[in-house]
Amino acid sequence: MQIRETQVTDWDSVARIYAEGIATGYATFEKSIPTYEAWDSVHLKACRIVVVDNNNIMGWAALSPVSSRCVYGGVAEVSVYVAKEHFGKGVGKMLMHHLILESEKIGLWTLQSGIFPENEASIALHNKVGFRYIGKREQIGQLDGVWKDNLLFERRSKTVGID
Repeated sequence: MQIRETQVTDWDSVARIYAEGIATGYATFEKSIPTYEAWDSVHLKACRIVVVDNNNIMGWAALSPVSSRCVYGGVAEVSVYVAKEHFGKGVGKMLMHHLILESEKIGLWTLQSGIFPENEASIALHNKVGFRYIGKREQIGQLDGVWKDNLLFERRSKTVGID
């Protein structure tokens, strides 16, 4: 397995993996795959990565800004998705470790994630790589007419944003 920056030509594979996450009903509030242009416009240009094995994209990760306000310029939200046929192979952990390193290189001091309580694998992954649970937003949004809670996790850098 190798990790590399995401390329525009990876979009079909990234979108397929994203669609698998959407289909679970516990990975995102999204109901459909956006166009590449829409996806591109809401994610940071840096820290877009894929894990590849024999030219097969096994998973991807990217960051989104949490706010347009400059005081939150060092805070980003994590998206990490692994193809279902590659669950349990360490792909998510590899993505997260690399995402953390790359985020610190560009000056991010906090990474955060909102995770549905049903997404036990994502919760376990975030705990393994040093995120901490900071709270629950109860019934924050609806998915298919059902109110969903969202668990908040964050990871503060030990090297960026420290006085």
